[in-house]
Parts: sequence; C-alpha cells; structure tokens
Amino acid sequence: MTTLSSSATQTGSASTSSTDRIERSILIKASRERVWRALSSADEFGAWFGADLSGQHFQPGQRARGQMTIPGHTEHFFDVVVERVEPQDLFSFHWHPYAFDKAVDYSKETPTLVTFTLQDAPGSAVLLTVVESGFDKVPARRRGEAFEMHGRGWTAQLDNVARYAGSN
Repeated sequence: MTTLSSSATQTGSASTSSTDRIERSILIKASRERVWRALSSADEFGAWFGADLSGQHFQPGQRARGQMTIPGHTEHFFDVVVERVEPQDLFSFHWHPYAFDKAVDYSKETPTLVTFTLQDAPGSAVLLTVVESGFDKVPARRRGEAFEMHGRGWTAQLDNVARYAGSN
C-alpha cells in the first residue's frame, strides 16, 4: 500500500497471472455521498477525469461522449456506454481501451468493462475500487499497450478522483 497524501491511500496491481483485468483501489477521506457524486455526475466525472461531459447524464444503456481536456490528448474523446448505476454502490460502463488511432475502426472490437465500487472504510473514509476487465478480447496487436497504458492510467485517475472528492 502506498500513501499518496493525507486524504488517500492506493493499492492494486495489474494482476501478475492475467492480462485480462486491472484492479486498483484507493482509500478516500470523504463521505460516501461525495465520492458517489464525483463518479455518477457526468459533469463531475469529467472534471476529475479530464473530459468535457457538460450537460450529459450517466444512465444505463446510454452513451456519454466528450472531448478530452488533458493537454496532449484534446484531439481524443471519452466515449462510453453506461452499463449499471446502483446509487452509492456501483457504477460501470463499456469502452474501447486506448482507442487513440484514428485509422482503426474500434467499433468492430469487443469493449472492456470498467466497474467502480464503493465500500465504507474506517475513519469516515470510502474504499473506491476500479476494475477494468475484458482485455483478453482486445486484438492481440494492441492488447499489451492498452493494458499497460490503462494500468498506469487508472493509478493516476484514482489519485485525481481522491483529490477532487476530498477537496470539493
């Protein structure tokens, strides 16, 4: 377990026995309601994730799409189909991992599933876990890079949501 700041501690691995799933967890010193809002409000999600999701809503079966706002990635889009929204417990969506090559038609690929879960933790904290699964169905030519980049990406994004939820 690595201490990130006074408000967050992160754990996780990109599973040494499999390249199908990435799991990361972070302990956030904020209320469950606050962390849930940071995940389930498209505007707030976009604020910490780095995507313009203004005016959109996360609803099961619906697509959410917005331009990335992270410097160096503004030509790319956050593009998901929401799977489940279970208030204050679980939020999940499907997307195409590391889909940045404009010459590739990712719609022909099976998307991965990203699932966020919340659990109460001691000290008025929340344990937020993200699991991205389904990498074994990503085409072999790009699977390794997608897995590696998303492993690093989820570590950074959990830091982002912890800072965001802990300060807003």
